[in-house]
Amino acid sequence: MKIGYARVSTNEQSLDMQIDALKKEGCERIYEEKVSAVRDDRIELQRALDALRPCDQFVVYKLDRLARSTKKLIEIADFLEQDDIELISVCDKIDTTTPAGKAMFKMFAVFAEFERDIIRERVLNGLEAARARGRKGGRPRKSEKVRKQVLTMYESKKYTLKEIAEGTGISVPTIYNWLREEKR
Repeated sequence: MKIGYARVSTNEQSLDMQIDALKKEGCERIYEEKVSAVRDDRIELQRALDALRPCDQFVVYKLDRLARSTKKLIEIADFLEQDDIELISVCDKIDTTTPAGKAMFKMFAVFAEFERDIIRERVLNGLEAARARGRKGGRPRKSEKVRKQVLTMYESKKYTLKEIAEGTGISVPTIYNWLREEKR
């Protein structure tokens, strides 16, 4: 059986391209997740790994969708190898059933981590340069009027968080942040 795993880092990003590629690859079941790869509590990844049986194929769009560190990628690959489960990365053209595929996997893992570190360094340098010029990072804050409207809707208990988010255009995580701030 081919089992796929698709992941993006934020709720605003779309999984469509990955899901289309996994379906084209013949995945019978696809686990989807919108969470950073840095986090260890990726529930759908764990469900996908638990669903795998010996001789299955585990398919990801790219290795960086699976993990962001070489160590984590190798841990997952070792786990899969113990149960004779093949790892396939569609974009990276990796097939771990061959010695060359295993070697390529480990090289790609190193490069994926290197790329992540370079991006992180660039972002931090850019933020530091902006702060030196007196600029603050982050998104513009919503008006106090919108914030009060959201909190009033929540306190009325007439609306779910999803309804409030859809009605005001404010994300559920932002609403949670505002509620936390109100309790302080």
